[in-house]
Amino acid sequence: MRARIENQVLFIHKDDAPEYKKKGSVVRNTYFWTMRSIADRAPFDRDWEFASEVWLALNRVLIAYAESGYLNTSEIILEFPLSQGAIPDVFRNVATWAREEEETEVCHEK
Repeated sequence: MRARIENQVLFIHKDDAPEYKKKGSVVRNTYFWTMRSIADRAPFDRDWEFASEVWLALNRVLIAYAESGYLNTSEIILEFPLSQGAIPDVFRNVATWAREEEETEVCHEK
């Protein structure tokens, strides 16, 4: 999931945020509701926002779903642009750097 941090708020790109599907799998829909419940803002067709106060909870959610094996790695791992600087310690085990070609596509919507 493409991600960035601005002013102690983590943003997940709108195209990478979990989706709810009426006839979707139980695991994917539960993942959607779990992520949405801890997000500060999760508007339709906009980047999802997570304040620093919930980063530990977000980390635990991502680890739990990663360990379940039901979701693809790309749906769980946070991908930060190289320009982000250091990945915060709380996300070290669930984050990586975006590939260079994705650098230009990292979310910049405000």
